[in-house]
Formats: sequence, structure tokens, C-alpha cells
Amino acid sequence: MAAVSRTSLSKAEHDELSCVFAALILHDDASDITADKISKILTASGNQVEKYWPTLFANALKGQDLARLLSNLGAGGSAPAGSAAQSGTTVAKEEAKPEEKKEEPEEEVVEGAMDLFGGDEW
Repeated sequence: MAAVSRTSLSKAEHDELSCVFAALILHDDASDITADKISKILTASGNQVEKYWPTLFANALKGQDLARLLSNLGAGGSAPAGSAAQSGTTVAKEEAKPEEKKEEPEEEVVEGAMDLFGGDEW
């Protein structure tokens, strides 16, 4: 991320970024990420955010493995949030199954098909 002045952020961007940093501080401290703890960090740091932000972040991160999320930042797309809890067990079951060979039917050769585009001359 390029360096951006804090004063150039919108109120919503400031609030979101403040909550992200508070959640990262709690994660680094190996503490539970709760709305109350996020609010305490924000107050201690002198940041004021809309009241819904800490609760939003706490609920979004509840039950998530934040270390795994952080280590997969550049890994590409992710599963939808609703299936996150199921994906771990589903992947383990899928890996255990041996791959079945799917036989595809042979393609039928059609004589004279080259005339479709004006003959077989190049």
C-alpha cells in the first residue's frame, strides 16, 4: 500500500483502518478480539470511530483463525464467509479420496468439415 496521509482518508476509511490496527494489536497480544477490547484500544490511541465499527470487526473475526488469514493474504481468492467453517473438513475429505478417471467419449470425425470455412486452402 502506498503511503497515504491520515488526513486524506475519509471518515469511514479512518474508522475501518483504526479497527484493523486495533484487531491486529489484539491478535499480536494473543488476546480475544472483542468489541470492548477494540474500543479500549481506540480510546487509548485517541481515535474516535462510529460505534458500530468495533462490533462489526469483532463479529467478522469471531471464530476466524487470524494467523491463517494473515498468512494467506497474497494467496488468491477465498471461500465465501458462510462456508469458511465447512471448508476445512470438506478439503480434508476431498484430499483423502483417490481421483477417479473419467473416460471421455472419442470425438467423431466428420469428413468434409474443412469446407465449412471455404475449403481447405490456406
